[in-house]
Amino acid sequence: MTSVNLGMPAAPPPVLAPRRKTRQIRVGSVGVGSESPVSVQSMTTTPTTDINATLQQIAELTASGCDIVRVACPSADDAEALPIIAKKSKIPVIADIHFQPKYVFAAIDAGCAAVRVNPGNIRKFDDQVKEIAQAAKDAGVSLRIGVNAGSLDPRLLQKYGKATPEALVESAVWEASLFEEHDFHDFKISVKHNDPVVMVRAYELLAERGDWPLHLGVTEAGPAFQGTIKSATAFGALLSKGIGDTIRVSLSAPPVEEVKVGNQILQSLNLRPRKLEIVSCPSCGRAQVDVYTLADQVTAGLEGLTVPLRVAVMGCVVNGPGEAREADLGVASGNGKGQIFVKGQVIKTVPEDQIVETLIDEAMRIAEEMGNTDGENAVQGSPVVNVG
Repeated sequence: MTSVNLGMPAAPPPVLAPRRKTRQIRVGSVGVGSESPVSVQSMTTTPTTDINATLQQIAELTASGCDIVRVACPSADDAEALPIIAKKSKIPVIADIHFQPKYVFAAIDAGCAAVRVNPGNIRKFDDQVKEIAQAAKDAGVSLRIGVNAGSLDPRLLQKYGKATPEALVESAVWEASLFEEHDFHDFKISVKHNDPVVMVRAYELLAERGDWPLHLGVTEAGPAFQGTIKSATAFGALLSKGIGDTIRVSLSAPPVEEVKVGNQILQSLNLRPRKLEIVSCPSCGRAQVDVYTLADQVTAGLEGLTVPLRVAVMGCVVNGPGEAREADLGVASGNGKGQIFVKGQVIKTVPEDQIVETLIDEAMRIAEEMGNTDGENAVQGSPVVNVG
C-alpha cells in the first residue's frame, strides 16, 4: 500500500472575521471572552432536587462536548442541592435564578461557578445590585445578566411597546452600568429573543455599546429542526462578524442535542477544531449507488469517532473523484464498485457491497495512526453528515 502522510495542516483554519475584543471573565475553569475559544453551554432538564439524575445528565452533556452547564433554582430545595451538584460536576455549573433574589446569594454560597440573573423578573433587583456584586466578588463568582424578550422590565415594555432590539439593549446596558458603578466587571450579557432577526440586531447594537463578553441565544427556538435552523442562522450571522463568546442552542429536545448542534455550528465556522465530518452528495439521476444508505451506514459505523477526519461518500463520476480526492478518506462510486481514496490517492477498488466496511476499516486505521483511538478523545460525540 502507498504510504500516505496523515499529518494535519500546520496553519490555523481561516475564519470569516476576527473575534470582537471583549473583556475576559471566568466561569469556573472556562475562560469567556475574546482571549478564549467560544464555549458551548446547555441546561439540565431534570429536577435540580434530584441530584443523581441531574449529575447523570451533566455527565452526558460533558461527554457530548458541553463546556458549561446551567441548572434551574426556583426553590429552596433546589438551592440546597446546588453544593453537591457544583462540587461533583466535571464542568462549571451556573445557577439560573428568577424571581427570588435570595437564591442568588444561596447559589454563590453553594460554590457555583456563575449565576445567571434576569433583571426583568427578580423583585427589586436594582436595589440589591450592590450586595450581589459584593457577594460575587468575594467568592470569585461571575454573573450573566440575562435579558429575555419574554420577561422584559414592564417599564421598558411600556416605553417601546414591545421587546424591540433597542428595548433589550437598554435593559442590558442599564443593569451593566449598575454593576460597574460598584466596580464589578466579571459578567457577561445576553439579550435573547425568539425571532432571529430581532435577536441579531439586538446583539449588534449591544456589541457597539461596550466590551462585555456576550452569551448568544435564540430563546424558545422551538423543536429540534426549527430550533436548529433558527439558532444556526442567528449564530452564523453574529459569529461570522466576530460577535459572541459563548452560545446555547435552545431546543425542545434532549439537551445533548443542543450541544451537538452548538458544536457543529462552531466547527462549521472554524471556531472549534473540526472532528469527524462526512461529506455526501445529495444524489441525482447520475448516481449509480444508493448514496443515502451508504452515508447513513458510514455515519453509524463511525459514531463516536472524533478525530479530525473528513470522509467523502460520493455517488457518481462527475463530482465523486474530485470530492473523494479532496477528503482525508473517500469513495467515488459507480458501476457496482467504489474507488477508495486516502489523502488524494486511490488505494484500492472494492465491490459496492464492501464500500461501507472498507471505509470504516480505513477510518479506524487512520485514527490509530493519528494516535486517537484510545482515551476520551476518540469516543466523544458523534459524527455529523453534511449533505451538500
